This record gives sequence, C-alpha cells and structure tokens, in this order.
Amino acid sequence: MAQQFTNTAILEQKSFMSKVYGLMAMGLLITAVISFLVSTNQILVAYLFSNKFLYIMLFVVELFIVGYLASRVRYMKYSTAINLFIAYSVINGITLSFIFLAYTRASIFSAFFTTAGMFGIMSIYGYTTKKDLASVGNFLFMGLIGIIIASIVNIFMRNSVFDLLISILGVIIFTGLTAYDTQKIKNYLFLNSNSEEDKKSAIMGALTLYLDFINLFLMLLRLMGRSRN
Repeated sequence: MAQQFTNTAILEQKSFMSKVYGLMAMGLLITAVISFLVSTNQILVAYLFSNKFLYIMLFVVELFIVGYLASRVRYMKYSTAINLFIAYSVINGITLSFIFLAYTRASIFSAFFTTAGMFGIMSIYGYTTKKDLASVGNFLFMGLIGIIIASIVNIFMRNSVFDLLISILGVIIFTGLTAYDTQKIKNYLFLNSNSEEDKKSAIMGALTLYLDFINLFLMLLRLMGRSRN
C-alpha cells in the first residue's frame, strides 16, 4: 500500500512539474514572438522608444502583475491567473523588443542557447539533488537584492566595469536560483495535480522559472552580446 502511495505521489509530482515547464515554455515563446514582431515594426518601435513614460508604465504594469499574482493567486480563478500570466509574457515581450535593436541576432541566439543549456542543467540538478538548497536560496536572494540596488546606482554612475561585475554576479545568482526554485517547486505539497489550486500553483511555478530564465538570458546577453552599431 505504501509503495502504491509512493508511486502515485511520484506520478503526481511529475505531472505537476510537466505543467510548470509547459507553461514556462509557453510564456517564453509568447515573449520571444512578441519581442521580435515589435522590433520589426518601425512605427511601434518609434512610438515605444520615443515615449519614455509609456515604457516606464509598461514596467510598472509588469511589476503589478507579478505582485498581484503572488499575493492573490489563491483567491482568483484559474482562468484569471493564466490570462494574467499570458498578459505578463506579452508585455515583457514588448519591453524586451529593444534587444533586437541593440544586439546582433547572432549574439541574441548565442545567448539564448547558452541560457537554455545552463538553465536546463541547473534545473535538472535542482530536481534530482538530495541536498536541501534552502540556505543557498536565502543567500542568493540577498545577492539578488544587492544587484538590484547596484543596478539602480549604476544608472547614475554609468561605470562600465561596475556594469560588467553586476552582469557576472547576475549570471551566478540566477544560475543558482534556477536550481533552488526548481527544488522548491518540486517539493510543493499538492493533493491532486488536476485540482484548481494545483493548476494555479503550476502557474506561479512557471512564472518563477520564467523570470529566472529571462534574467539569466539578459545577464548573459550583456556579457556576450555584440552591439549592432
């Protein structure tokens, strides 16, 4: 009986993680397509990047969606949660469209495939390791706060060496967070992977890994990317 319960739990866990990775992949695909389409539309590009207020508002909306999902996902319908996740992916695609204007496509693809490889390895590690990564996660979270503050400071300093250091630390932090977040999501105590509650939790797991992937990609692009100018 215990063996049957264990096997059922493993199957439920795999089903749950499949939903998480599937949703994450969907979000990344939406972001990539929207980002590319916006970058190829000269009218949208001119309007978007000549209107700083609009660009700032898009970032504010992104932060609001993430915060709202994190704090209210338990109280909303699954359809609302998935629509917010899709909306976030679309808006993020719009704000990230600048990378196709700032970097060569070859360097973007190179950074993407490097990110995919690093993300895959660390996510597998986080999923399979028996080591508790909670203490590492807390350390990495403090590091994340540090690079956010440093990035804000460097907006005014415009120090290229400082920017390089931030990018290197960012790669290390988001690589580690990928493993930590994967383990945290894997250890989620679900009762039924097909329940409404667990479907919404899968969305939050997907959003977490999506953010790890995007931020790791951006940090690598800053290190590896070649300017189009």
